[in-house]
Amino acid sequence: MSQLNQENKHGFLYPRSRYYGKAQPENVAFNAKLQEFAHQVGYLTNFATSGKLTPEEAYTQMKTLWKDLKLSKKNLGIGTQSIEKS
Repeated sequence: MSQLNQENKHGFLYPRSRYYGKAQPENVAFNAKLQEFAHQVGYLTNFATSGKLTPEEAYTQMKTLWKDLKLSKKNLGIGTQSIEKS
């Protein structure tokens, strides 16, 4: 498969949206982790719907992903800064 086709396939399977918020490194990093979380939850949902995972297994994996996302948020310090007034 050519390099261009491989890039198109990757972009189709793993789409990324640009970040529109305040461009700080921790915000951009968390946004990437949030998008990855959303993709993985989508896959787990599809696996559970198609019978490849039980709903309980999917739930357990989603719960683990959620805990990882919360830990990333805490480690990056997202939401701890005071809100700037315009």
